Amino acid sequence: MTVVAVETVWRLESTRLIAALVRITRDVGLAEDLAQDALVAALAQWPQEGVPANPGAWLMAVAKRRAIDGFRRRERQDQAYADLAERRGGDVVDDIASAVDHVEDDVLRLMFICCHPALGSDAQVTLTLRLLAGLTVEEIARSFLTSAPTISARITRAKKTLAQVSAPADEPSGDERVERLADVMRVIYLLFNEGYSATSGDDWMRPELCAEAIRLGRILSTLVPSDPEVRGLIALMELQHSRAAARTSNDGAPILLLDQDRSRWDGQLIRRGIAALAQADALGGAPGPYVLQAEIAACHARARRAEQTDWGRIASLYASLAATTGSGIVELNRAVALSKAEGPAVGLALLDQLADVPELAGYHLVPAVRADLLIQLGRNDEARGELLRAVTLTKNGQERAILQARIAELS
Repeated sequence: MTVVAVETVWRLESTRLIAALVRITRDVGLAEDLAQDALVAALAQWPQEGVPANPGAWLMAVAKRRAIDGFRRRERQDQAYADLAERRGGDVVDDIASAVDHVEDDVLRLMFICCHPALGSDAQVTLTLRLLAGLTVEEIARSFLTSAPTISARITRAKKTLAQVSAPADEPSGDERVERLADVMRVIYLLFNEGYSATSGDDWMRPELCAEAIRLGRILSTLVPSDPEVRGLIALMELQHSRAAARTSNDGAPILLLDQDRSRWDGQLIRRGIAALAQADALGGAPGPYVLQAEIAACHARARRAEQTDWGRIASLYASLAATTGSGIVELNRAVALSKAEGPAVGLALLDQLADVPELAGYHLVPAVRADLLIQLGRNDEARGELLRAVTLTKNGQERAILQARIAELS
């Protein structure tokens, strides 16, 4: 029994464990501390004694005993101790289902807590990675190219904020539940996008972040099975991630969508994504942003060759998405689709209309796309200037290399 095996069990069980402890203790920080205590106990005992038949139940039993001991030392929490002692039962819990009551409610509640509106976006993503994905502080720091102390401080501040606003309460209802569910989906998709197209550093992708986002999305889809947007989010991530193997060359250089070897796309992920999209459609209602984006990704997935892509359909979907979201980035993508469907001049005309959109100010893909369209129109001198501007705006080393190579080709 190795430390690696213990860590594997921890990765599988920690989300449900922490979620249940949050419900019991009503304190995110205390819940994580108790879970970590249980992990330390496992690291000490399992290598000698072997993994118990129900490792999740074992961890829960240890964590509950530690909680009871702590409450016992604090007489003012007699009521909480009595409640825990009543639930404790025996020292050995035979089944994880009996150890963690209402597992699905607990995990969903933890998702809502991680995405509490009192937290900023960075804190929401970091807490999600820590408490739901089970990543260590060091793993999160590596993922976002920052230091472990920075991540640790961010987590500490987030926990203090949650304690101040008494966040670990019951699952929200009504309009608040809808809003918080939207925040949960937004954080999961932010996590996926950071893995799919890294905003900084030398790597084009960080597949481990994509995998964690998809895992969290699948959990969410089992907890909220009747929401079409959750199904749309799953479909979108799986369809996009299906291209992962084809998105880089052997030396790690990026390969853009239309140049990819589609035989390397993951057929199983495509089938899963299209099935999730069909489930979203079957649930009815007007398609929301994630369903619309998944429909766009499905258009690409269904095209066996790049030239078979239905760009007219994609442009129409982007128009619907822009009307729904008001996003300048969506309009930028619509300009690309229109250029494919109706010619570069049409795409450039729409792009010119986006010049004053604040959201796109300083976004490197605006001059990069403009350069593409100018090249197609034979205006290479103007295109070179746009590419030079894009180079100064991007923070990703691989994207910068692509742009510089295109400048060299024009020269």
